[in-house]
Amino acid sequence: MNIQLLIGEATAYDKKQQLEVKRPKSWLKSVSAFANGEGGTLVFGVSDDDQVVGLVDAESDAERISEAIKTKLDPIPSVNLEFKEVNDKKLVLLHVYKGQETPYYYIGDKQRLAFVRIGNESVVADRLQLKSLVMKGAGRSFDAISSPYEFEDMAFTKLKSAHFKRLNQSFNDSDFVSWGIVDNEGKLTNAGALLADDSPIRHSRIFCTRWNGLDMTSGLVEALDDAELEGSVIGQLQDAVAFVRNNSHRRWWKEAEYREELPDYPERAVTEVICNAIIHRDYMALGSEIHIDMYDDRMEVYSPGGMIDGSLIQQLNPLTVPSKRRNPLLADFFHRLKLIERRGSGMKKIIGEYQRYDNLKSYHAPEFSSNTSEFHAVLWNLNYEASVKKEFVKEDAKFVKEFVKEDAKFTKEFIKAQRIIYKLISEQPQISAATMAEKIGISSRQVQKYLKRLTDLQLIIREGGRKNGFWKIIDNDYEDFFKRI
Repeated sequence: MNIQLLIGEATAYDKKQQLEVKRPKSWLKSVSAFANGEGGTLVFGVSDDDQVVGLVDAESDAERISEAIKTKLDPIPSVNLEFKEVNDKKLVLLHVYKGQETPYYYIGDKQRLAFVRIGNESVVADRLQLKSLVMKGAGRSFDAISSPYEFEDMAFTKLKSAHFKRLNQSFNDSDFVSWGIVDNEGKLTNAGALLADDSPIRHSRIFCTRWNGLDMTSGLVEALDDAELEGSVIGQLQDAVAFVRNNSHRRWWKEAEYREELPDYPERAVTEVICNAIIHRDYMALGSEIHIDMYDDRMEVYSPGGMIDGSLIQQLNPLTVPSKRRNPLLADFFHRLKLIERRGSGMKKIIGEYQRYDNLKSYHAPEFSSNTSEFHAVLWNLNYEASVKKEFVKEDAKFVKEFVKEDAKFTKEFIKAQRIIYKLISEQPQISAATMAEKIGISSRQVQKYLKRLTDLQLIIREGGRKNGFWKIIDNDYEDFFKRI
């Protein structure tokens, strides 16, 4: 084993210059953290500046290490002690394996503490982390646990519609069990509650805001647009991508036989980053939702919950980071619907979508960062410099791309009403204008005006009679999302 390579690891490695017999907590906390996480190695005989100093009596230290683990950790983790000699200096390597009976507690000093690994530190697990460890030890995840809600009270229109559009086949009653929406006893799981049309898990919402300027404190004016998305996480994905699209510009130029367009943000990258936020967020973090904040030069996506193994994404290569799923049922569902490509490819896909435009002057690679309780992704506006200059010259300087925005057809209030109308029609095509008015919180007369405007713009259509007819969304940018991605 190359000690220098081992020292280079952060999350999975810790070192001690010597065995601190009188302060066992100083190193046993790392043993607890490794067992509660993905495992790791503790090396005795290496100084803080990574110099190999060796141990005076390695054999005796190994016995003390073994004894301390047996008496001060509960349950006792699986470990392996190894002697290593480097430049005639003896080291003890304590390999700690990933535990299956989490949480692993340190017991001492009248304390009972479980530790987790965050970056290169071992820290006391907070309430949410401890709850996750308990579920992990029981072989459960949040999305697989039975919810307090009744399956019979839920509708799954959006799920069934997306399933048909993505796979060209109907969602059968038997699929509710096989896909983990209900458990073997017929109880609705948390995954099922998240996929229901009117999801009762309120903190699963997504807050979207288009800010005026480069930050939310610029003081120019209030937010240009905002939306609070709720309901099925499938519908939230569709609505969140639509929000980004509706608040984006496009550049275009004419070639000899076609028109080429460049959006502010590649839709596939936007879809992937929002999918990842929905799938990997920590739903046990109450009072914290996903946030999508759009600025002139970038969009930022915040998701509750850091990397599940405690590592920091900014210290890793996002192209090779392994997939560790906090919500495996949701992840499998999105994968089977082909909303995401394959496990562990999310960030690679996002980066790959942007690399197609790395020849642009305004190109910035997507950025990712995390800490104990948060994950952040930043996608940069490919058209930002062009929007400032109002034009963009192609590489051969022969074509000028025009900077365009969709026609300002709608007021802010109308756009918000349009989102809700789309959602209501998706869930209940036969819905009446009166019911829409009640759910939106405006007058029936105002709803009729909105419906007429949407009809005139050929975004929706009424088919059939007044009593037995139904509404149909014909806005291709919105409705064809699940066929397009």
